[in-house]
Amino acid sequence: MSSMSKLTTPSNRRQFLTLLGLSAVAVSCGTGGAGSAKEQTKTLRYQGWAGSVILPELAADLGFLQDVKLKWVGNTISGPQDIQSAATGQVDFGGAFNGAVVKLAARKAPITAVISYYGVDKAAYNGFYVLKDSPVHSARDLIGKKVGMNTLGAHSEAMLDIYLQRHGLSQADIKKVEPLVVPPVNTEQSLRQKQIQVGVLGDILRDKALQTGGIRPLFTDYQLLGNFSAGTYVVNDHFLKQNPDTARTFVTGIARAIEWARATPREEVIARQIEIVKKRGRNEDTAPLKYWKSFGVAETAGRISDKDLQLWIDWLAKRGDIGKGQVKASDLYTNEFNAYSPKGSRKDKSPASKPTSESGS
Repeated sequence: MSSMSKLTTPSNRRQFLTLLGLSAVAVSCGTGGAGSAKEQTKTLRYQGWAGSVILPELAADLGFLQDVKLKWVGNTISGPQDIQSAATGQVDFGGAFNGAVVKLAARKAPITAVISYYGVDKAAYNGFYVLKDSPVHSARDLIGKKVGMNTLGAHSEAMLDIYLQRHGLSQADIKKVEPLVVPPVNTEQSLRQKQIQVGVLGDILRDKALQTGGIRPLFTDYQLLGNFSAGTYVVNDHFLKQNPDTARTFVTGIARAIEWARATPREEVIARQIEIVKKRGRNEDTAPLKYWKSFGVAETAGRISDKDLQLWIDWLAKRGDIGKGQVKASDLYTNEFNAYSPKGSRKDKSPASKPTSESGS
């Protein structure tokens, strides 16, 4: 897996923290109204994922982004880092687990979620796996155990917390379960070598590990919560205000790509993704793409609803990461730019028409 892009340097992290504190002031210093169609930017900077095709890349290849172009500036392996870069304007959009979106918005970051891009269903899910002869058979057995996952404070840690809570563990006991960062490509090996007692595996890494044998699932996020959209793309509010037409083309293009992937035979979707990776010439392995099954987005065309965010608002408040009532789900997203949204579904919060200093709070 490729290294993180230059956007994650310590100096840029410090810049991010500084900008968060000044976000309301910085945004209010922008020009007053939305830009005309001719003035709006038509090139969106973004971070990709090595060996993967993200929905905006698929939408662009299918021609669904029309005159809007994408400019790749590097790869990331962290959703929270990706949306931080969108908040500071280092990229024009970023995607992350909805809990990370809530947490960033609670810090007054000037961002708005505009479309769901990944989720969980019976084909696309992560499992928490243990060795077949492991003594771990229940939530309580996890006390004092190490759980390997790709990043902390995101999807996998949220699933672990919800699993432990639903099985009656106190907060004191939950703190005794140790989530650890383990690169996904090393998770299976770390589990088999007993460096960790539980490993989170998904997609090709899950399927290959199951094919090898000797492991079993303790639980999966699909078993835990069923079908749900788990992550959204966010855009800086200032960008949305200045470039509403570009935003509408971008979001609607992704919506069309989601529905194209649903309606198209799996083999054809895989072939298209492999072709995209080969064309961009980054010396990436296309083998994992053959295991693609679904983007997992629950709602039609990636439309966002309150429930997509409320679950994580409640989770973060229970953990003490945000204050109770600090954020309201309906303030964190808009379907304004999604042409697939039916009439009457638009949220009151429209960054194209409201002062951006009120957004993302």
